[in-house]
Amino acid sequence: MFDLPIRISVHNKWDGLTPQTLFKDVWQTSKKQLHQWRMEKTVFKNEKIINWLEPLQSGDILTIKVNHEKETTIQPTSIPCEILYEDDHLFIVNKPAGLRVHPNHNEKNTLANRVAAYLQSNNDQRKVRHIHRLDQNTSGAILYAKHLFSHTILDKMLENKKIQRTYWALADGILTGSGQINQPIGRDRHHPTRRRVSKTGKTAITNYEVINDYPHDQLTLVKCSLATGRTHQIRVHMQSLGHPLAGDLLYGGSPRFSRQALHARTLEFTHPFTLEKVKVTAPFLDDPPIFDFIR
Repeated sequence: MFDLPIRISVHNKWDGLTPQTLFKDVWQTSKKQLHQWRMEKTVFKNEKIINWLEPLQSGDILTIKVNHEKETTIQPTSIPCEILYEDDHLFIVNKPAGLRVHPNHNEKNTLANRVAAYLQSNNDQRKVRHIHRLDQNTSGAILYAKHLFSHTILDKMLENKKIQRTYWALADGILTGSGQINQPIGRDRHHPTRRRVSKTGKTAITNYEVINDYPHDQLTLVKCSLATGRTHQIRVHMQSLGHPLAGDLLYGGSPRFSRQALHARTLEFTHPFTLEKVKVTAPFLDDPPIFDFIR
């Protein structure tokens, strides 16, 4: 299919840079991709084929006429999804608990199916491109790219820790203060899906800070941020402190909730094309609400 053109307004911070420098050094576009765009003459400045060595001026409009991008093969499911932020390059969705991010085989009720329907409702047939995932029973903000170029850049931003993800969790028991959990995580050979702290595991670092405690309910509201992105990282690390997440039966949490009390509360990053600071807070979606303690 022929994709929608990508249009980027040159920020004044890039005034005087050549397109070659902007794409190669700022956006870290691969040599292969740049070569393809040069050969196919698909990049324009102010509607004219670009001169890669001519300095840019703030306000110039760059257009990339991308084509042959694969159309999504995910079947759309017309169930509304809550969009927290959206522009021409990316969007952020508030995922409900109990929903997979992406289908296994021919599943039809995942967040990807709902996102595909949302895009198609706007006459957009592009491939669904999530930047990161959440566990099925974790709710909150997930970042998506609208085209391959933004997907590549956002992937690198995530890898380079330039996208800050903050989670809120209700932990069993009473914690105090703040700290960092630096414990490697590996697979639990006694269970097909469980992870555990393991000397032979991969480096995993979680920073946490107590927001409030509820002695009557023996619960603590904790804010967690990830320096790494291992599977079940917060769940494993909180268990290692002796305070598993409430409702997280897989890791020894109390059965007071129907799922682990973990919510991806905020996403924060600098937009790669507008350079605006994007900070999105995801409302709680559970009904009845498991985070009712803090309302």
